[in-house]
Parts: sequence; structure tokens; C-alpha cells
Amino acid sequence: MLRHGVTAPAFATALKRVFLQAAQDELLANGKTLTDSAVSLLSGVHRRDVRNLTRLAPPQQPRAEGFTGLASQVVSRWLSQQRYLDGQQAPLAIARSGDEPSFDALVRAISKDVRPRAVLDELIRLGLAAETDSQVTLLTHGFVPRSGFPEMASQLSHNAHDHLAAACHNLDDGGNFLEQAIFVDQITAESALHLHKVSAQAWKVAFQTVMREAQARFDHDAAHASPEQRSQRARFGVYFYCTEEKESHEPPA
Repeated sequence: MLRHGVTAPAFATALKRVFLQAAQDELLANGKTLTDSAVSLLSGVHRRDVRNLTRLAPPQQPRAEGFTGLASQVVSRWLSQQRYLDGQQAPLAIARSGDEPSFDALVRAISKDVRPRAVLDELIRLGLAAETDSQVTLLTHGFVPRSGFPEMASQLSHNAHDHLAAACHNLDDGGNFLEQAIFVDQITAESALHLHKVSAQAWKVAFQTVMREAQARFDHDAAHASPEQRSQRARFGVYFYCTEEKESHEPPA
């Protein structure tokens, strides 16, 4: 936050809205009346701030607009449909236009309202694809923008939110969401790099399996379920992190 100009007072002000919303949700869930006093008591936010923040319209948050949603669907289909994959299940370099498999056909299978050229420019801007001569190459095994700060921040927000939500649901509500990790310490930098490569390879396999099923279920529900029935969302992810240990592991004298 400091690198991007977010100071402690600015963060505290933004966080007040989050506590107010959570307090309102908690009171409603328990059948309580929403009053400034009740919200202030539960959230710890001063009544003056409760009154001001709940009466004012929430600030507009910057959002990653453009063709990002459609671009994500294009990447997902590219990575899940067999005609767009090689024998090792890696994404094929495909023709820019023409019959399937081609980039234009891939986009038109999802939407005919947006020009394929615009979607391709968006993928190139985000560092997800490259165009050479008459071919398009996918540079990633998932929709993970490597450029475009709003898109990267949006990805961080969504992934971190759902990861924490799963863990908190398991902790508070006795849920059973998948939320596991493998931990090892006292290894060398070379070993950490090796584990990163192994983890990335494992993600590719998991991505293919889950993405193919997710696409199949999406298409099935779009054809057989009403909009009211299609009310659920799901996110499956993985992460890897390594850093230098700060504490000594030498045995006590």
C-alpha cells in the first residue's frame, strides 16, 4: 500500500466502510433493527462516522473494464477445448482468422458483439498473448495478467477475497471448503526454485482438469437451467510463496 500511496489514515478511513457493512449484515442476520447506535456499538466506528458514511453514496472504485471479462472467457476456452490444445495439452498457436481452430472463431463462439481484433489487442496489452504474422500464441496457462495495474489489482482482490472467505467459513461456520497448503523449511534457494517449478507444473495439470469440468458445467447450465437457478459462483486456485527465513534454526546451546 505504501508503494502505491495508500497511507495508514487513508486505509483506516476505507476500512470503516467495511466494518459498517459487516455490522449491518450481522444485525440483519440476527433480526435486529438497524440504528446508528447499534451499528456503532457493534463495529466500534464512532456514531458521527456511522451517520456520515451510511448517508453518503459509496465512493466509486476503479474497476478493470474494457474487454477483460470476455478476454478471460477466451483464454479459458482456449485452454479447455481439445481442438485448441496439442498432445501435451498445451495451447496451440492458432491462426488469426478463418475456421476453427482460429482466434476469430474462438471469440465469435463466445460473443458476436465484440470484434475479435479488440479482444486480441486486450490480451496483448495484458501480456497474455502474442501475435506474429498470421498466428496468435497464448503466453499463459491461465488468466493471470502480468501488465495493466487495474486488472492485476482486480485479480488480487478476487483471489485473496475468496481464499480468505473459504478459510473463515471453515473456521466460523464449520464449513468444508478445500483450503490446504504444503509447507517445508530449512531448504536452499535452489530447492525453493525447484519446488516452484514443480508447483507450476502441478497447477497446469489441475487447471486442465478443473477448467474442462467448469466449462462443461457452465455450458450445461446455460442450456438447461433458468437464470434464477444459475445463482452460484465458484473459484479454484493455487499459490506458491517462498522467502528467506528470519529466525535461526540453530539448536540452543
